[in-house]
Amino acid sequence: CHSCGLLHKATQANVHCHRCGASLHARKPDSLSRTWAYLLAAYILYIPANVLPIMTTTSLGSIQSNTILSGVNYLLVTGSWLLALIIFIASVFVPALKLIILSYLAVSVQLHSSWHPRQRAWLYRLAEIMGRWSMVDIYVVTLMVALVKIHGLADIDAGSGAIAFGAVVVLTMLAAMSFDPRLIWDALEQGHVGDGERPFGAARAGSL
Repeated sequence: CHSCGLLHKATQANVHCHRCGASLHARKPDSLSRTWAYLLAAYILYIPANVLPIMTTTSLGSIQSNTILSGVNYLLVTGSWLLALIIFIASVFVPALKLIILSYLAVSVQLHSSWHPRQRAWLYRLAEIMGRWSMVDIYVVTLMVALVKIHGLADIDAGSGAIAFGAVVVLTMLAAMSFDPRLIWDALEQGHVGDGERPFGAARAGSL
């Protein structure tokens, strides 16, 4: 059961969960369709997330806007290479890697690939775990905006890039939640299972 996690046998009678009453499915309904929708939206927003300013600083009348990459570059110039590395990995490398992994998994399932299913399942778990750590930049901006509010002397505001970046992180998390990793193993079975279209009762017990 996708609602409460109770395990059921794949019989025709088990169309609803015994514990919570939710509908049961052999695979998440429309898993690939929803995954691709979230991924395409994330790809579109990934560009403004890295191009638009994520933070605007006003100090003694001078205004400076920083993107994620310009912030990383500033940290490198000032000698804070470790912090720059953390921000780059969490805010640039991890979101891009998660998009690539989820896109690869979705394509491999659509092509009915049976290539290294165990490794692909491991890649899915990796993408699922690392996605939440992409919010480091958002946390930094939120703290800075809340702490630095000295009107006339210093002021920090979140830029439009922060909104786009936060949306990218949320969309990739939704894409990972929508993707059903059991689809990876379907190509190994005789009679390929479609994208969540088969009713729960039609599934073999072994496919669960």
